[in-house]
Amino acid sequence: MTGRPRTLSTSPLPSASSRPGRAAALSLGAVALCASLTAGCGVLPSVTGAADPVRVMTWAPQDTGATNKPGMPAMALAYAKWINSQGGIGGRKLQVLTCNDHNNSVGAAKCARRAAAEDVVAVVGSYSQFGDSFLAPLESAGIPYIGGYGVTTDEFTGMMSYPVNGGQPALLAGLGRALAAGCGPVSLVRPDSIAGDELPAMLDSGLKAGGHPKAQDQLAAEDLTEYGTPSDKALRYAAGDALKKGCVVPALGDRTDTFMDSFRRERADYPAVRVGTVLGNVDQTMINATGGSSGPYEGAYVTGWYPPATDARWKQMRQVITKEAFGDNRIDPADAGVQTTWIAYTVLKAALERIGDGEVTADSVRKTLDGGLEVSTGGLTPTLRWPYEGKLASVGFPRMVNADVTLQVVRDGELVAARRGIGGIDGTTDMTGTLENADVQ
Repeated sequence: MTGRPRTLSTSPLPSASSRPGRAAALSLGAVALCASLTAGCGVLPSVTGAADPVRVMTWAPQDTGATNKPGMPAMALAYAKWINSQGGIGGRKLQVLTCNDHNNSVGAAKCARRAAAEDVVAVVGSYSQFGDSFLAPLESAGIPYIGGYGVTTDEFTGMMSYPVNGGQPALLAGLGRALAAGCGPVSLVRPDSIAGDELPAMLDSGLKAGGHPKAQDQLAAEDLTEYGTPSDKALRYAAGDALKKGCVVPALGDRTDTFMDSFRRERADYPAVRVGTVLGNVDQTMINATGGSSGPYEGAYVTGWYPPATDARWKQMRQVITKEAFGDNRIDPADAGVQTTWIAYTVLKAALERIGDGEVTADSVRKTLDGGLEVSTGGLTPTLRWPYEGKLASVGFPRMVNADVTLQVVRDGELVAARRGIGGIDGTTDMTGTLENADVQ
């Protein structure tokens, strides 16, 4: 969205020969002149072609009884403040609208319709479990969806979706690979929801790649306040092999913490089992709060999309958070949602820089992304580029262009990069080949 030059209209100033009122008239004329300008006194929009702000939207669920991601819109606002403090992108300021999808399909659709009504050029760095509700309104309006969290497979099928990571499919496939070598029976505890229905096939693809049988698929309501029964069922199954330690995989989003409270109490009645999960379900703060090295996560495998939060490649993001959002406890630099939002806005910035002095609209942003734009994220991801169909189109993920995962482990209460060889994954691993064998049909 670029602005049209406004026509400057001012009244003639009094004649210089009108000495008594000359100073006052000049002052009033200057005030009128300044009031007519959008870029500051002394700069005429009709001369400079000053542009309107680039308007985008970021949404996420907040204040709900299930998964909440308040750090994502907060990170978007901090990013805009940082960019605007430097004069914007190509002279254009960035305006971020935020929306709460309330973790339901109606809210997701409302956010998408509002994005269309507000004429945003993109939805950037957002989270919603209801891709079937928000993608259709965005596509009807021609609005690109850049860097969604990847919680549903819809984000990897829609032609106006530009994911920056491999979403839950890559994380769970990587976790399955890591657990296959050392686990006996594996029990997956996941939400009884549309998004949850897509998780078992992903975990099983990784287990299968490691020669392991499928996991037990155990459903749990999203808004439970106590998980005694699900914990007992998961432990009973995982402990079913007397010769090999079983594994429990909670994939419950924000409710993983609640599950682990129940799990810690129930596990005393069963043989030892191991825990595996994915970033977004657990982070360092949660590990600390549950007892650190003496807590239930000690020894757990955790897969993520990006380098550990302590990695130097996150330095600029951390600096922006400190400068523009100091004291905002919604923004945790170790949160995968916050990190995804940072990378998504990096993509937007690259697209706007490529457009340059051209008109910025949803259509021009989309065409720029489709036109072979390659985006470097400073090593946080591979170079990102969105061809018409990616390598995983054959298994229903045509838009997935980055299936990399990192493997971390909780050691002495700290979430650290896994040592070489743990679980068959060394550092960052591309899960494209594993996902190609996923049973997602």
